[in-house]
Amino acid sequence: MAQAPYGTWKSPITAEAITKDANGIADLLVDSVTGKVYHLERRASEEGRNVIVDTGTNKDVFGAGWNARTMVQEYGGASAIVHGGIAYFSHHPEGRLYKVPVDGSAEPEAVTRGEWIVHKNPCRIFSLTDFVYFADDAPYRFACMEAHPIHPQFLVSVLEDHTVDTPADIITSLVIIDTNKKTIHPVLAGADFYSYPTFSPDGKHLAWQQWYHPDMPWEGSLVYVGDVVLDDDHIQINKATYVAGVQEKISAQFARWIDNDSFVYTSDESDFMNPWKYSVSSGKSVPIFPSPVQQDFGSPTWFLENFPCTILDNGRTGLFTGWKDGRNGLYLVDLQGGMPEEIKSPFTSIGKVLTVSRDNSSAVFIGEKATEGTSIVQWTRTSGVHGRFDVLKAAEMVTVGGVPLSVDIISPPQPINLTLPENITLPVVYYAPRNPEYWSSNIPGEKPPCVLNVHGGPTHLTTQALNWDKQFFTSRGWAWVDVNYGGSSGYGRKFIERLRGKWGIVDVEDSIFAAKALSTAPYNLIDPNRVMIRGMSAGGYTTLASISLPADKSVFAGATSFFGICDLKKCTETIHKYELRYLEKLIGGTFEEVPHIYKSQSPLFHADKIVTPLLILQGEIDMVVTQDQADMIYKSVKSGGGVVDIKIYPNEGHGWRKESSLKDSLERELGFYEKVLKLKA
Repeated sequence: MAQAPYGTWKSPITAEAITKDANGIADLLVDSVTGKVYHLERRASEEGRNVIVDTGTNKDVFGAGWNARTMVQEYGGASAIVHGGIAYFSHHPEGRLYKVPVDGSAEPEAVTRGEWIVHKNPCRIFSLTDFVYFADDAPYRFACMEAHPIHPQFLVSVLEDHTVDTPADIITSLVIIDTNKKTIHPVLAGADFYSYPTFSPDGKHLAWQQWYHPDMPWEGSLVYVGDVVLDDDHIQINKATYVAGVQEKISAQFARWIDNDSFVYTSDESDFMNPWKYSVSSGKSVPIFPSPVQQDFGSPTWFLENFPCTILDNGRTGLFTGWKDGRNGLYLVDLQGGMPEEIKSPFTSIGKVLTVSRDNSSAVFIGEKATEGTSIVQWTRTSGVHGRFDVLKAAEMVTVGGVPLSVDIISPPQPINLTLPENITLPVVYYAPRNPEYWSSNIPGEKPPCVLNVHGGPTHLTTQALNWDKQFFTSRGWAWVDVNYGGSSGYGRKFIERLRGKWGIVDVEDSIFAAKALSTAPYNLIDPNRVMIRGMSAGGYTTLASISLPADKSVFAGATSFFGICDLKKCTETIHKYELRYLEKLIGGTFEEVPHIYKSQSPLFHADKIVTPLLILQGEIDMVVTQDQADMIYKSVKSGGGVVDIKIYPNEGHGWRKESSLKDSLERELGFYEKVLKLKA
């Protein structure tokens, strides 16, 4: 083992090695009739298209040219289902729904034609003007489909209508699609958003989630249930009944049917997202836990494919994911009432959970470990909380010259709970420099340079799952720190609301505090003069704010903003419908109410004070944070004499999907830091 200055170690983890033919698991699907498992695979080497794959045989369900992706709420998710041997999917960028036999016996066939069937007063629940739209290629987006269990030719779906494509005029509704007649029938409208419609096993009831501006779904989402009526070969929804949730105060989400009469859902009434149970016949909801548990059993729905629970044992037991100390675990819950029982699991992050067999207590999920990538795993209960984990699709191995990288090069996550001056816990995760070819620096007393990562959202969190981008740096002698600042999810509603009215303040203060705390006693883990801050989207805003707004602008030696916001008012003019009024909560009012705060908290108007070298990376067709944000901050810093560089990635949106972009972004970021710190000649 050699010695060399931190940040200069030679590493086998190249940008090409971790991006070449990189495939990601975008979603997990189970045929609700056969129990067969499928997944959605995101392929960077194929321009980022999503492919439905038979998990058992690893065969594609459709060929080249098809892309199972939706842009509902811009972030998308829940773009495909499989039912009775037929896959239904939204084809991107066209937007229409298609069906295809999963055995490959036919090509995909459109099941929506792009036009509405016109009805008088089509919605019996909400007062609504007539739907009268005609277009051969109507700008409709579909997500969250589910087949009716008795009449599977009918799909319920979220529909986002972009006929008038300005955020305030986009219409979201629930519709029924007759896949035989290729018609669309509206059944629910009036709320600003809908998600997760789900039929009872007998098909007689539909539960769904809806919410209104200015809420995000984790702030005040509502759960409803209605009667399903088959009328003249059309499905209608009658007698909508409110179940749970209070606008701006309590979020109710994720309905999952137990039997024909009852379903579970989550509510954060107690501050944390805990499961509740509702009975249609009694019209009553009760908490499942005898007393509230201070854990979130679910996550904010940034992506619609996320679902935190499923039903086992013919409705007697629920299988939930739950957050604890920044890790995502599996829990069995007696649906008749009882405290959650944790299943011993090697996974640090667990994605979508789906039932394979209610009779045999078997479920599948997307699992990630600290030392392995993403796998598809089946868990089968044997007794009590004990069960068997079977890997259906193993994590992709990173190879160099055909040889898989050794696990010895992986730097494991080290969670640290810092204590803020106001006696609030600030969770961070530290990754030390690690490379089996080196044991330390040859410079006495040297501490490593550090990449401090600020996650996006801002109501998101950084998990402790293996991320090769982090290992790209730690294997070169860098430290890496993830900051789950105030506003992050997984720690209860009150922790999320620390950011309310204080975006650009709390997140910035927490990031600076983490950098200072970890570089001083008792930690002394990183070099205080060589900390680089970086972040994507909302994390990009925090990055820009951290080098422009505070009085002390010397904390960070360099910064990278990935599609970050620099002008808050401009953001409100271009942001999509999903987050159209999100800033009102984060900033503390509309621009008309508090124009001075929108200006004072916008990095653009403090760009002349930026002395930290800055790298800006931006997607050309980003519809969430548009390119003009990157252009404005670049020109302002440049004109003020600051050190700044910019790269616009063609045909990339809000995050990179293409192999070439992923590779260039990693190499460009590392090269920028090395130049700033003079680590290489």
